[in-house]
Amino acid sequence: MYELTGKRIFVAGHGGMVGSAIMRTLAPEDCTLVTVERDDLDLRNQARVNEWMATNKPDVVIIAAAKVGGIYANNTYPAEFLYDNLMIQSNVIHAAHQQNVEKLLFLGSSCVYPKDAPQPIKEEYLLGGALEPTNKSYAIAKIAGLIMCASYNVQHKRDFISLMPTNLYGPGDNYHPENAHVPAALLRRFHEAKINNSPVVHVWGSGQPLRDFMHVDDLARACVFALKHYNEMPFLNVGTGDEISIADFAALVSDVVGYKGAIEFDRTKPDGTMRKVMDISKIQNLGWAPNIGLRQGLEQTYEIYCSDVYTVAQ
Repeated sequence: MYELTGKRIFVAGHGGMVGSAIMRTLAPEDCTLVTVERDDLDLRNQARVNEWMATNKPDVVIIAAAKVGGIYANNTYPAEFLYDNLMIQSNVIHAAHQQNVEKLLFLGSSCVYPKDAPQPIKEEYLLGGALEPTNKSYAIAKIAGLIMCASYNVQHKRDFISLMPTNLYGPGDNYHPENAHVPAALLRRFHEAKINNSPVVHVWGSGQPLRDFMHVDDLARACVFALKHYNEMPFLNVGTGDEISIADFAALVSDVVGYKGAIEFDRTKPDGTMRKVMDISKIQNLGWAPNIGLRQGLEQTYEIYCSDVYTVAQ
């Protein structure tokens, strides 16, 4: 077991949905949380990252910083998704190596797997086929981060581990009307339809794709668990192990929000991968399991959205 007591822990991306959840989960630990604002440190700048890491000397680094977005954003800005994520993770991982960081945790994404991967998706299916075209640039960047961590472990005997989370939602999400992921986009869309008395809400795609949605606080618990209990390769999947169709998920969000109108699906828009559910047996066998139900998590998220996040999103 790796003890976090007394450690200096740098959470890169601490202001985002995932990073802030990790900060909340680490708060009860007897450790020092080291942060830096985005305006003060551009993680794409190798020289600045090296300088900051040498000055602040964290014992543990968690890479929750990334450029993220839904299908529309991935399709529209593929160069940025590739460049920004490659630079962020490469700079932080290499600087962690140079400064002899004791442990590093890199967060990937379930989109790294082949479009037609067998289901549920096991870790060993990585690089087993063609990627989903709508998020290929983002996936390639994340795959590079996974391989980079493994390579530093092999060549330099580092303890750099990786987790592969499923689709996430929760407090602090991005509710941009075009660039958001499915849960945040639908929460905003149904909320605005409710307050505007709109008769119908349009949802991208056919509604048939199957997804695994996990509350970000469950991922944060998995991160802390893995830091303490995991020091091996390969990476570990993190999800709920359950799946729901986009159509059923949209109906659930509509019910949570209290929207009474109709739901229609825009089949001119892409579906993405038709089925994507994670096999989480490896991390479950180590002793971790999710504990926030989907409806419970959406209700909590919507309450927070209505109280303050929505104001920011405007």
